[in-house]
Amino acid sequence: MSDKLNLPILLGTNRKDRASEHVAKWVHSKMLERGDIDSVFFDVCDFDLPLDDYGTALAGRFSEWRDAIIEADGLVIVTPEYNHSFPGSLKSVLDILLKQYIHKAVALCGVSAGVFGGTRVIESLLPVMRELGLAVTFTDLHFPRVGAKFDEEGNLLDAAYDGRVNDFLNELVWMARVLRWGRTNLPSKHH
Repeated sequence: MSDKLNLPILLGTNRKDRASEHVAKWVHSKMLERGDIDSVFFDVCDFDLPLDDYGTALAGRFSEWRDAIIEADGLVIVTPEYNHSFPGSLKSVLDILLKQYIHKAVALCGVSAGVFGGTRVIESLLPVMRELGLAVTFTDLHFPRVGAKFDEEGNLLDAAYDGRVNDFLNELVWMARVLRWGRTNLPSKHH
């Protein structure tokens, strides 16, 4: 078993001029700086989702995503808050798979233009994560007033996030390691 964890990141919005793209790219860069994480960047914009079909029937059509999640030890989701909830495009991409998520860790990063930093989007995602079988970390990452957090080139302007992202990723790494050990060593009807 490799010491490195396989932790893909998913950017969960396909809106134009999305500020959460800066957040996702920054978080991904911090993941890649670590010696204990391998990560691939996924963007819901890259999923050519049909308008007339949803769910696990699409898994074969999105084999790169499917295979990445099969091999994953966990997942990071970066999503903006739209009207107190998450984007439909994020839900559509997550619904492509089901059993592939079971007993894997997920860390949630909420983004908002307002003062709550995506707290409500994270809260609205919790029942979805549970239904998918993902184990949510308790250390979320919040980006309130995201428009003031990055410059035009996508450089983060607030150094306090270096410590926050470290706590966020440390918790994910710990949970992902524990759950990987469990999936490998403890029998489950789901594996």
